[in-house]
Amino acid sequence: MTQSEVQLKSETPAAKGTADIRRCSRCIFDADTGAISFDAEGVCNYCRLMEQLAREYATGTPEGERRFQEIVDKIKADGKGKKYDCVVGVSGGTDSSYMLFIAKKYGLRPLAVHYDNTWNSAIATENIRKVTKALDVDLYTYVIDNKESDDIFKSFFLASVPELDGATDIALAEVLYRAAAKHGVRYVLEGHSFQAEGVNPLSACYIDGKYIKSLHDKFGKRKMKSFPNMNLAAFLKWVVAYRIQKIRPLWYLSYSKEEARALLEKEYGWQYYGGHHLENRMTAFHHAFYNPTKFGLDTRVNSLSASVRSGKITREQALETLAGPTHLEPELREYFLKRLELSEAEFDRIMALPVKSYKDYPTYKKTFERMAPLFYVLAKANLVPLSFYIKFCSKTEI
Repeated sequence: MTQSEVQLKSETPAAKGTADIRRCSRCIFDADTGAISFDAEGVCNYCRLMEQLAREYATGTPEGERRFQEIVDKIKADGKGKKYDCVVGVSGGTDSSYMLFIAKKYGLRPLAVHYDNTWNSAIATENIRKVTKALDVDLYTYVIDNKESDDIFKSFFLASVPELDGATDIALAEVLYRAAAKHGVRYVLEGHSFQAEGVNPLSACYIDGKYIKSLHDKFGKRKMKSFPNMNLAAFLKWVVAYRIQKIRPLWYLSYSKEEARALLEKEYGWQYYGGHHLENRMTAFHHAFYNPTKFGLDTRVNSLSASVRSGKITREQALETLAGPTHLEPELREYFLKRLELSEAEFDRIMALPVKSYKDYPTYKKTFERMAPLFYVLAKANLVPLSFYIKFCSKTEI
């Protein structure tokens, strides 16, 4: 694949007042979206990228299912004689819960792994319990020290960057790799669907182990002891030495979040939590309040555009939803202040600080760019997600 993923600058139409701004003729991205272009049919390059991915992975077709079945057969063969043949990260959300269902449906023997950043909602915790019990799947949970977790989140808040909850993604990845290595497993199944979710822009969601450490060194107050950070050496160890593969079944299979949710509710008593990313209270605050308020970033544009492309809703319905408020749990803002030991005055002062990005702090970004040829090979071997290579290894921000 040669096209680049598009950087999305997700401000709501209401905030921008852009009634006359040109929009993609297929989705709801507009001309203010970074790195966007339109072809002769008025379709944006992001929509064309989704088409290219669908062709490359034969998504939602018999060929796509055949390819995934080949992967399943390989997982089963490699897992013979072992207690587990794959690892699935679980959060209590729709995608990860459905991944457990998919793994069992195809006859795999997954170990469910959960990273508890100590901000779980009660609904998410109960969802994990219900689904793992019903599917007879063992669960391993790694729990970070809550004070250390809050100190890391506060470091990102003080740094004035948009990746408030980004450390959770790195921690989950590291815990998954550790669990897989411990049990001799070479496959991690991820629930991401580009057709249902799109891909977040690098400018809004950059994260790596060096970035986390640099922010915590500068703004943190506690030592990083229990946080499972992943530096470059550890990353290369997992993918080059242990050769643990990241598999995204939903890049091959047909997938509908709505149908998945209905199945989970009917079969397992699973409960919906109000919206994408809202199963964890820190993640909910991040997406529903912090990013829209401070950065004008509304990640709903990704999933709404995906729903428009698939014909589930109209462009008008998507724009109406995007212009409306995000779903925010009552008193979540007050809970955030209490956990991070912030006064109202401190909170307002930090929210008013100038916006910064990963470019203002030490990261592995330049290193990833220099190592692009290696990561290209690793991506083709499913040892790193293809989206990692496209986003993190490109010299141009996308």
